[in-house]
Amino acid sequence: MTSYVFITGGVVSSLGKGITSACLGAILESRGLTISMIKLDPYINVDPGTMSPFQHGEVFVTEDGSETDLDLGHYERFIRTTTGRNSNFTTGRIYETVIGKERRGDYLGATVQVIPHITDEIKESIRRGAGDADVCLVEIGGTVGDIESLPFLEAIRQMGVELGHDRVVYVHLTLVPYIKTSAEIKTKPTQHSVKELRSIGIQPDILVCRSEQQLPQEQRRKIALFTNVPEKAVISATDVDDLYKIPAMMQREGLDEIVASQLRLELAPADLSEWDAVVAAKQNPDGEVNVAMVGKYVDLRDSYISLSEALLHGGIHTRTRVNIHYIESQDIEARGTSCLHGMDGIVVPGGFGDRGIEGKIQAVRFARENGIPYLGICLGMQVAVIEFARNVAGLDGAQSTEFDKSTPHPVIALITEWQTSAGAVEERDEDSDLGGTMRLGAQSVDLAKGSLAASIYGKRQIRERHRHRYEVNNHYRERLEQAGLRFSGLSVDDLVEMIELPDHPWFVASQFHPEFTSNPRDGHPLFTGFVLAARKHKSGELPRAAEG
Repeated sequence: MTSYVFITGGVVSSLGKGITSACLGAILESRGLTISMIKLDPYINVDPGTMSPFQHGEVFVTEDGSETDLDLGHYERFIRTTTGRNSNFTTGRIYETVIGKERRGDYLGATVQVIPHITDEIKESIRRGAGDADVCLVEIGGTVGDIESLPFLEAIRQMGVELGHDRVVYVHLTLVPYIKTSAEIKTKPTQHSVKELRSIGIQPDILVCRSEQQLPQEQRRKIALFTNVPEKAVISATDVDDLYKIPAMMQREGLDEIVASQLRLELAPADLSEWDAVVAAKQNPDGEVNVAMVGKYVDLRDSYISLSEALLHGGIHTRTRVNIHYIESQDIEARGTSCLHGMDGIVVPGGFGDRGIEGKIQAVRFARENGIPYLGICLGMQVAVIEFARNVAGLDGAQSTEFDKSTPHPVIALITEWQTSAGAVEERDEDSDLGGTMRLGAQSVDLAKGSLAASIYGKRQIRERHRHRYEVNNHYRERLEQAGLRFSGLSVDDLVEMIELPDHPWFVASQFHPEFTSNPRDGHPLFTGFVLAARKHKSGELPRAAEG
């Protein structure tokens, strides 16, 4: 029978509810429990798939092809559970489901209301997402006091009443600011946040207090007194220089023990040795590389959070400090590639739209002509194909139809039909809705025998996650191959998944997103291989690129 831990946030947003939830999940998992995790988002979008990266950050794609909140990426990096469609629910999706039921007549003519119909749907969604896990951690997005999140808070209040105190724990994350001018730690914002939560019927069991420095005992007692929370359940969560230190920090504070005690769970001690090894490897590198990430959304680092973490995972598994230099592709268009000099590797990530595309293409050319290790992800593979077509294969004006529908050489084009991992055929056209119409989720990829890709992965068949509308145009494959481009990975329905340049020291690009399956404990072969190549390039061990 599943127990539930509900995580809410107060005072301000961006306190780290997702990280807190993921780290608590990691500790409980290390104590032998099976964990499921859910994110409830108050916005009215059905999913974040059509939201701007500048507003929302990265869209994380799950194994089953759901476009979800970036916090699910944190969940998968910290626990072994794979998330999916039932791990992320938005206000829009809940209302869409309820309205669909009303249109079908499922409510038998009743007046459909927020209570009970919306809240019942939320509760049913939570139960569905929990599955048969021992403990389900449910993060409620937004900040207590926001009007948008009230139905979610009401639903979890009802679940507490229905299930009882020994099957539900309420964790509230809050801010305890330090005022430097007066050298004081202020507890009043936390008091008011808990007051707001209690006014809607939820008494938190645990407070996780974010602060710059360790919470003194006096402030803990004060917070406990004014919020009706036991003093031992006032957890100090100080700022750290490494996310992967947080599980051990929270375990030392006794967060997992308080949860286990309330849920009446007798568990083995926490074993965080894998996390200790991750932290030790990250803190004790024996090498260092500089990597340029040439992107379109670098002003908001959360737009590339999984990719940034995956590069750091590559560093962890090679004992390398990876210094990521975020470069706006439009800056390359305006000022040239001088910013790429001195880089040991170049990464071009995914994206949509024509802004900054020529800057990305220039970055690819710089990497190709100077023998610098190159890793292209999704759009990063497509611009690599465009650059090669223009400057090596002699296809002047080569472009993607996403950016120029009248290009003389559409080497990248909209794919109108493809096969899903389940074997079903999906279709789309220029007029299809933007939301949920991409090639999404995990797909099998066959790697060419003797290819660098097969060597990196150590096997001939892999599964990776996708999120894109455009593909390499198969009509140009033969001409590009004759010019020296190798198509080293293909899908089961013969779409290009990976490319490489045999006459380059290390030039690999993928149509899929390998960053979504990288985690700090296991790493990912593509990022480990890239960081190793960057180290060899820096030390002069890689051969020079062949003259093109």
